[in-house]
Amino acid sequence: MSEPRDDPAASGPDAERSMGSEALIGEALLGGHPKYRKADVAEAAGVDLARAERLWQAMGFAHVDDEAVVFTDADVQALQMLVQLVSAEVITSEVETAVARTLAQTMSRLAEWQVGIFKAVLGDRFAEDLDITAQFAEAITPVMDHLQGYVWRRHLAATAARELSEGDPGVDERVQVIGFADLVGYTRLIRDFSEVELAGLINDFEELATGVVAENHGRIVKTVGDEVLFVTDTSAEAAEIALTLNEKITGEGRLPPLRIGLARGTVLARFGDVYGSTVNIASRLTSVARPASVLVDRELAAALRENPAFSLTSIGPTKVQGFRGLRAWALRRTR
Repeated sequence: MSEPRDDPAASGPDAERSMGSEALIGEALLGGHPKYRKADVAEAAGVDLARAERLWQAMGFAHVDDEAVVFTDADVQALQMLVQLVSAEVITSEVETAVARTLAQTMSRLAEWQVGIFKAVLGDRFAEDLDITAQFAEAITPVMDHLQGYVWRRHLAATAARELSEGDPGVDERVQVIGFADLVGYTRLIRDFSEVELAGLINDFEELATGVVAENHGRIVKTVGDEVLFVTDTSAEAAEIALTLNEKITGEGRLPPLRIGLARGTVLARFGDVYGSTVNIASRLTSVARPASVLVDRELAAALRENPAFSLTSIGPTKVQGFRGLRAWALRRTR
């Protein structure tokens, strides 16, 4: 058996230039040159290494070798700030990992989208001319940083105002309406559409859903491919969102129809997500709804019954996993 040959693309001047350019991109995005090992970061922040590693992994980052020099001053400052939040009892030590994980999940998706912008603007140069990519990253990152800060502050102000309007802003459980909107035939779309076509379709769906939910005072909790989870404080707002979504999807023509399920009840809100049986009921109703229809549970039907804008048709007990004797009503506009 012959000895394996070295890959010429993995070494030599070209590889060294590529590695240097990639490091330059990293420095442009991270705001500094890597100079610390993970033990150095933990020591500088005044925490034990196990805690630092636990937070690092909670943020979704891969394991780093003990001797790898990959951390910057920004890593030290971030860990110090998190420790200070715990010390000041702004957050408890029991939830610091959950805080890191939740923040990372949001930022990870944002980063994927932003790198997509880099690729769309630079085209083939994104991978072929790393010097240009590094220059672009250095120029655009401060702009995105400022924009992210603005959007975050606006959402923070809106959420704070909403919480202050509640009877007890310290309570995480409240009565709300949960809605799921699910594109019909998504599996077939994946099979029949190209990646570019599918990306465009999902973008159109998310843009339409975001607009309709916002216009009717709802909030999108998350989107997962072909599905949007939203929440409202009132029954009428939820009904209007669901019916408007179906109407606009039908009028748009390019998007497949939706199945929508709505449920009203006690909801636990935690770290930007929602939990509880109300969420599960809305999800189950979505799974049994017909295309271009809206199903609601007993509690929401009772809340909407006296509203002249909507009509409700009982479809009787609905067989869904985990909920025996669940009743559902088809929601429509009053003709």
